[in-house]
Amino acid sequence: MSVANFIPTIWSETLYEGLVGQCIAVKNCNREFEGDIAGIGSEVKIVGIGDVNIQSYTPNATIGDPDILSDSVRSMSIDHARYFNFMIDDVNRVQASPKLMGAALKNAARGLANVADREVLALHADAANSIDVTAATEENLLNPFIEARNILYKNNVTDSSEVVFEVSPDVAARLFKDKMELVTNNNEMLENGCLGSIMGCKVYVSGNIAVDEEGGKTYHRCIARTKRAIAFAQQLQKIEAYRPEGFFADAVKGLYLYGMKVVYPTEMVRINVDMGA
Repeated sequence: MSVANFIPTIWSETLYEGLVGQCIAVKNCNREFEGDIAGIGSEVKIVGIGDVNIQSYTPNATIGDPDILSDSVRSMSIDHARYFNFMIDDVNRVQASPKLMGAALKNAARGLANVADREVLALHADAANSIDVTAATEENLLNPFIEARNILYKNNVTDSSEVVFEVSPDVAARLFKDKMELVTNNNEMLENGCLGSIMGCKVYVSGNIAVDEEGGKTYHRCIARTKRAIAFAQQLQKIEAYRPEGFFADAVKGLYLYGMKVVYPTEMVRINVDMGA
């Protein structure tokens, strides 16, 4: 590819598809608001609706007046902006594969996806519930995940297909060790970052899980949540090809905007896993 052959729409779609394909945590969010982004600093309105009362019906009797449902509106700021800007020298482009620029664009998508995933997973502190696991072993590590699912059940989250666990690679290795019944043999799931399932809930493995120190211990901040617990909106605002001044090279730069918010904290459980020595 050269600047002369650059078509912004096609390359934006290519970058976006690569970005979505690399994301793990972002794909587990509610992303229905993405069409509402106007630019950096935009406010996306998230509208919720109250519970519907269920009442007893008596045959041949009139029913009461309809309930007036309350709604709630929350704002999510599009306050994150990242960009990439790279060039490929003409000599290198001629000597290398013609797909060199496309490969570079895929690397840019991978980098953007990692940044977005890391920041989504950093919202663990906003979970309404938290479970501590001290000195996790192969024998005791499964229990807190079952407990987290039970907490969500108590919060009326009954559909396991809407619940995901997100764990670090170290936690996954210990969690699934000698537990082959939890590991999936579905290649499609594996390609999407899913290693297996617990109580019908998919387990996703991400190197972007927050790991930090607290009280002299190192905790992996794993998460159990519904797919609507976190709202996320993203947009590739701009992607441009150009010839940088002072170089014989093709260059591409892109601007990526996004925002995120925990909107259902009771549908999210933080599992603090201390891996021990």
